[in-house]
Amino acid sequence: MSRVYLLRHAKAAGAAPGMKDFDRPLTREGAEAARKMGSAMAAAGFIPDVAVCSTAKRTRETLDNLRLTLTTSFPGMDSAALYTAGASGYLEAIHAGGDARSLLVIGHNPSMEDLALALAAEGDPASVKRLSQGFPTAGLAVIDFDGPLASAEAGAGTLRAFITPDDL
Repeated sequence: MSRVYLLRHAKAAGAAPGMKDFDRPLTREGAEAARKMGSAMAAAGFIPDVAVCSTAKRTRETLDNLRLTLTTSFPGMDSAALYTAGASGYLEAIHAGGDARSLLVIGHNPSMEDLALALAAEGDPASVKRLSQGFPTAGLAVIDFDGPLASAEAGAGTLRAFITPDDL
């Protein structure tokens, strides 16, 4: 059994004049939502073995804030490819997770939503329905697989939980 945590970055500020989208920081509310999600993950026992994070400023700040409230540390890897990757690129990052039994991926929409919907063929009906209605900032999809992450594929996962900041 293996598990993927898909976490969309928390709410980011709009781009200031001359600022690249890549460099947008989290808002105060976004940083708070990431910390609350870290607390919720800790309370539920949703602790990854390793994290893969887009190199965009808002995703890295999401991970930094998440780590402030998670009770267990875990290594992280940066992935520049996640900034522009589609769902298939995100799946490649999951496959590259090595021997990890659980992997946290922090990235961007629409790729996060597309991947979550593709992977989770079944699961908690209420969570599946909510996920199909959108993947908000700081939202977390928890998807289990019977085999290793290296063999994760579309339709093979079970959505165990879908948590949004509104739930916290």
